[in-house]
Amino acid sequence: MSKTDQPETEPNKDSTSWSESPYLLIKGFLMGSADIVPGVSGGTLALIVGIYTRLINAIKSFDTRFFKQFITLKFRDALREVHWRFMVVLLSGMFCAILFFTKVVPLQVYMFTNPELIYGLFFGLIVGSIVVLIKAIDGFGWMHGLMVLIGAGVGFWVVTLVPTDTPEAPWFVFLSGSIAICAMILPGISGSYFLLILRKYDYILAQFGKLGTTETTAGIVSLLPFVAGAIVGLVLFSRVLSWLLRRYEAKTLAVLIGFLIGSLYVIWPYQDRTYEQFVSKTEIVAFDSSVAQELRNDPPDENRPEFKRLGETVNSDGAQKEIEILTIKNKLIKSDPFIPYLTVQKAGTDHFWSGIWGMLIGLIMVMGLDYLRTET
Repeated sequence: MSKTDQPETEPNKDSTSWSESPYLLIKGFLMGSADIVPGVSGGTLALIVGIYTRLINAIKSFDTRFFKQFITLKFRDALREVHWRFMVVLLSGMFCAILFFTKVVPLQVYMFTNPELIYGLFFGLIVGSIVVLIKAIDGFGWMHGLMVLIGAGVGFWVVTLVPTDTPEAPWFVFLSGSIAICAMILPGISGSYFLLILRKYDYILAQFGKLGTTETTAGIVSLLPFVAGAIVGLVLFSRVLSWLLRRYEAKTLAVLIGFLIGSLYVIWPYQDRTYEQFVSKTEIVAFDSSVAQELRNDPPDENRPEFKRLGETVNSDGAQKEIEILTIKNKLIKSDPFIPYLTVQKAGTDHFWSGIWGMLIGLIMVMGLDYLRTET
């Protein structure tokens, strides 16, 4: 058995009290932070802060009986069967984390302006997660070592199969949501890490970033396939993964450790990244409008995931002179890892020390949380 938390009550009973909501909200924020940052998974954070078993039981409580009662408008009976208090508070904390890392600290922007720091943080978080997961396996033996090797081979194979450029079509966003949701119940693999591998991380964060702006409707429409995929994935995979972790927990964790090791190079902070710019939206405005004047006086920073710039003049001979406002997106099309000072001259990047500090901070964060868990 691994060192996971033991259930505090019967699996079909919700022991959540409103008095513990502030603490549960903080734990949800930590899980949401883990899911938004492609490093440590939400499942690993749930294990570290001691609510992993409760999370599994809460997800499993939303079964066919609940949906039948809900559809037949028997809301009181439906809520009595599920761990709704636990999930409401936990999800609220997770949603706050998503808003924080898309509005207050926009990771999707920093991934373009200082990728060494952000990817270094991700890298350190994953290495720390690997250490925590290895510690969670009692009596690590040759069989677990074999599972790690298998997982590493599968992880390397998966990330080399995925192309650098993937579509933004609804079906692929749906598929990405279905795969990413596994992070809620898999300790070891981050949902955002899957999105990073599938090249949809910055896209999803950009859609969340539109919420509360003039593009809120567009953001919601773009997120609907992702949310639908997440719901379907949770329903389909939760019981299978729960069964695996209940019957073969140590071996499953060993495979996950291997998967993380095998795919680490994808987020190695030092890489030659090649981006392609394309026009995602074109607007026609008056030539002397405030938007056009602002872009003339303050040229945009093109080292961002998305920016606006002036296009061609329209109707230049007419009564009202107009101009195009182009929304430009940067898309990663190629990424080649390198080792500073070894495979390239000097550091090969202006942000060499940012990557080092990012890795150290990520590693310290995970190990610190694990230490706090073991001391409480």
